Amino acid sequence: MSENKTIHKPVLLNEVIEGLFLQKDDIVLDGTVGGGGYLTEICSKLNGKGTVIGLDQDKLALARVEKNLLPKIKCNLHLVNKNFRNLDLALNNLGIKKVDKIVFDLGISSDQLDNSGRGFSFQKDEPLIMSLKKDLSESDLNASEIVNTWEEENLADVIFGYGDEKFSRKIAKEICKSRKEKKIETTFELVEIIKRAVPKWYLFKKTHFATKTFQALRITVNDEIGSLKEGLVKGFDRLGVGGRFAVVSFHSLEEKVVKSFFKELKKEGTCILINKKPIIPSSEEIKENPRSRSGKLRVIEKI
Repeated sequence: MSENKTIHKPVLLNEVIEGLFLQKDDIVLDGTVGGGGYLTEICSKLNGKGTVIGLDQDKLALARVEKNLLPKIKCNLHLVNKNFRNLDLALNNLGIKKVDKIVFDLGISSDQLDNSGRGFSFQKDEPLIMSLKKDLSESDLNASEIVNTWEEENLADVIFGYGDEKFSRKIAKEICKSRKEKKIETTFELVEIIKRAVPKWYLFKKTHFATKTFQALRITVNDEIGSLKEGLVKGFDRLGVGGRFAVVSFHSLEEKVVKSFFKELKKEGTCILINKKPIIPSSEEIKENPRSRSGKLRVIEKI
């Protein structure tokens, strides 16, 4: 698969677009461009009017959109290489004070999972990087640094806290034991270590035995929870009155942060919940795109 092609399918696309309640002159912020699914549909709905700002910290994602989508869509579009935690800087640079609609599609795209070569998937043998950034500086954290240098207790805390992995202590202990013999450099090496650490019955569960550890490492490398909390606060601050904020989350940690933030805004009387319970994918969507099964959409309107 070429780096210029996307395989990512936007989750709950119709529900997101409906929830945003787009108007032709809207200024819309897409905080997670990814494969460009939401962005394309948003531009289509605006029909050449309004403005769309697309953020992504992965330069490859923006390059794909620029190559494949820009020639096909009629849109006043600004693509910016930033994490949504820095959306204020992006808007300031564009001279935009307020936006009318915001959408965050959390987690990791299929492009990053399957084609990035950065070690997000335990099903491919790749370097242990797990950063959503394409180009890393020396100061940027990566998964190899975590598994090879962090203390056993810290490793266990991360794997349990961000992965809800019941065997986090055993996995951390096995990681520390293994790295004394040889530096852990690839995803398959890490998978084998996890395999040795967990009980045999755990290897045959529906969810792959390495899933939670890989999730925990990815969240840690990219400070995903910290980014989300910061992005939500800054996004709501830059959202105009009557504007809508849609967030699609994929695991319990994200869901908890989003739910809590929106609930607090409602309590303060600064927003209304467009949907009181999260919207989940239909059985048809899950059948067509199994990775959508854990998606949950929440939408609020600022008052």
